[in-house]
Amino acid sequence: MQLKKPEEPELGSPISEDLLSQVNQKLTAEMGLYFPKERWGDLARGIAAAASEFDFQNIECFFRWIVLSELTRNQIKTLASHLTVGETYFFRESKSLEILEEHILPELIRSRRGIDQRLRIWSAGCCTGEEPYTIAILLDRLLPDIKDWQVTITATDINPSFLKKASDGVYSEWSFRETPSRIKERYFKNRKRDQFEVFPNIKRMVTFSYLNLAEDAHPSPLSNTGAMDVILCRNVLMYFGANQVNRAIQNFYKSLVEGGWLAVSPSEISSTLFSQFVSVSFPGAYLYKKDSARRRKVEAHPYEAGEASDSLQLPLNGFAPSAPAVPLSKASEITVPSETATEQPQSTPYLEALALYEQARYRDVVDQLLAWLSRHQAGSSGEGPSAKAIALLARAYANQGLLVEALEWCGKAIAADKLDPGCHYLSATILQEQGQVEEAIKALKRALYLDHEFVPAHFALANLWLHKKNFVESGKHFRNALSLLRNYPQEAILPGSEGITAGKLAEIISSMAEGTKSV
Repeated sequence: MQLKKPEEPELGSPISEDLLSQVNQKLTAEMGLYFPKERWGDLARGIAAAASEFDFQNIECFFRWIVLSELTRNQIKTLASHLTVGETYFFRESKSLEILEEHILPELIRSRRGIDQRLRIWSAGCCTGEEPYTIAILLDRLLPDIKDWQVTITATDINPSFLKKASDGVYSEWSFRETPSRIKERYFKNRKRDQFEVFPNIKRMVTFSYLNLAEDAHPSPLSNTGAMDVILCRNVLMYFGANQVNRAIQNFYKSLVEGGWLAVSPSEISSTLFSQFVSVSFPGAYLYKKDSARRRKVEAHPYEAGEASDSLQLPLNGFAPSAPAVPLSKASEITVPSETATEQPQSTPYLEALALYEQARYRDVVDQLLAWLSRHQAGSSGEGPSAKAIALLARAYANQGLLVEALEWCGKAIAADKLDPGCHYLSATILQEQGQVEEAIKALKRALYLDHEFVPAHFALANLWLHKKNFVESGKHFRNALSLLRNYPQEAILPGSEGITAGKLAEIISSMAEGTKSV
């Protein structure tokens, strides 16, 4: 993703610097996009180009309206389409891709072959889709038995027009300027007028969806952004403001499994900003690894390893390379949603484990809760772990990608409290990730039987039916979710959503409804 430099229209009268600054601050807060002062002319032209879509004739009034309004998801989408532009191509930044193909992905495949044949990759800021399709092609080359694997490639962007083109999967010759001809011949169908379409087997591997990295909660089961093995966020953070960069990095850390990898572009390398990760040096590039035990240390690795030097950094638009990242220790200050606070067991071990969970220290959560269970089973005094504590253990396993263990403990949580719909919903999310769609549907139906107003279960079930092309059932559950969401304040965090507000989920469903007549 890059900031757009629109040619049209010209501004009829200059916008004051004060008003431009206010709009810039608003867009940074709402979208993450930051325009340094030398690019305020581009900002003004982009906003002016969007005015007609908001039915504004007076450009200055439109600027003031943006500053004063609470922008909806659809309004943010429209602005994003005028302020961002796609500048990408297949096999871009070849060094990082070589590392993925030759080292990272083969190591993941070896460690899981015959045990848990599952891979999860997220292209954050996927633009028009060349990056996630490139990853799909790499995996197709690396996995001769790919049909026996559960491969998830999630691709997100803030620009809806990018996502539309990405979903179509049709590209011009310009997108192949760094692509070997053999790749194009094997994975793309040559259409008329030098247009090339991604073959269906590759297209099916990638799921595209809207996500605002500056605002939308992630990781979350509703956005399918948790338990990732690899996250690629290249040429995106350089356009964010300082606060949004820190927040995005912290959320990426939470979204990765232990041992997972984050790849950014060379211009975004910073040992300070990514201090919660371990930086690993490969020939020609640095990648960041989530390694809780060795954070901020040089990883002992077969390849030449070392801390990413600040001398490698290029200035990033909107913040200095030395801007402090949010320390991992600060994550414990995150406020637990009120509905969680009122329902959670008043047990010190549970609260300690929950604090660790909020810091994405999932391995420590497992150790803490297993030790508590062991003491309780040994007959020590005190109240034993509740169903919610056992469910937290299951979630901690799931966020590490340990789905077998997660499902086992989820079953124990259900046995401890058969009437808790949240445990059945958690079970459904794990079953879905394992590819057991029919069992996931049954688990969601059980959750809704126990609580027909459990919104995340309606949303998840709607998505599963949509995947199975049952538009009647899908539309029914989308409508149920929308109806129930009207009973919530816009900013209320939904139980079971891990941070998604009622307003955000309503916008997501409405956005999906644009392309689904049955909703």
